[in-house]
Amino acid sequence: MTVVKRILCLANSKKMSGRCVAGREVADDGPGGWIRPVSERPTEEVSEDERQYQDGSDPRPLDVIDVPLIRAAPHGCQTENWLLDPGYYWSRVRRVGWAELQGYVEAPATLWTNGRSTYNGANDEIPQAEADRLPNSLVLIRVPALELKVFAPGADFGKPKRRVQALFTYRHVHHALWITDPVIERELKAQPDGTYPLGECCLCVSLGEPFHKQNGESCRYKLVAAVMRREGIQP
Repeated sequence: MTVVKRILCLANSKKMSGRCVAGREVADDGPGGWIRPVSERPTEEVSEDERQYQDGSDPRPLDVIDVPLIRAAPHGCQTENWLLDPGYYWSRVRRVGWAELQGYVEAPATLWTNGRSTYNGANDEIPQAEADRLPNSLVLIRVPALELKVFAPGADFGKPKRRVQALFTYRHVHHALWITDPVIERELKAQPDGTYPLGECCLCVSLGEPFHKQNGESCRYKLVAAVMRREGIQP
């Protein structure tokens, strides 16, 4: 049976051939838990058709949305997953501003576990077995100063494709995480290679799908699924 959940959208990020949409439930008594609508595909990405509003537009972070869902579908650390009902449109209720968004910000002691970094990253990797013992895979934090770096990480190896990385400090720990926010990614890729300050931001940070390395090890990467800049958001 379909149940409609009202969520504040906090991410509509790139995932495989579709998107990963996530947000926190908007309850009468305040912010509720996280919900990540997922499809029945093996990697659970959400297609354009499945996430559309009736006018054909796409959900954006800071939209309050009514989402038709079928049942909870948690697995591993992705305890927030709910199977979506593809037979219905999603509905936008309203937008929120910066002040209301602060009520949804969380303050975990750490971004899960730290200490493992990829070649270009910092504190961005967690072994899959360790990650899947974690109770959640989504968090919304506020950082006073965010920098975005656009560059081609594989340029020295003949790979010219550019990527965008978020550089920030959270509770005295430096992080360098890849961006999967398509809007921010397009904006930065239109600029020359370099590092760009964005100031105070809220970040939706997620743990991605398991990644299987050539050495046989599996891990999950921390990703910045959405960047919400204080500058440019209504109060």
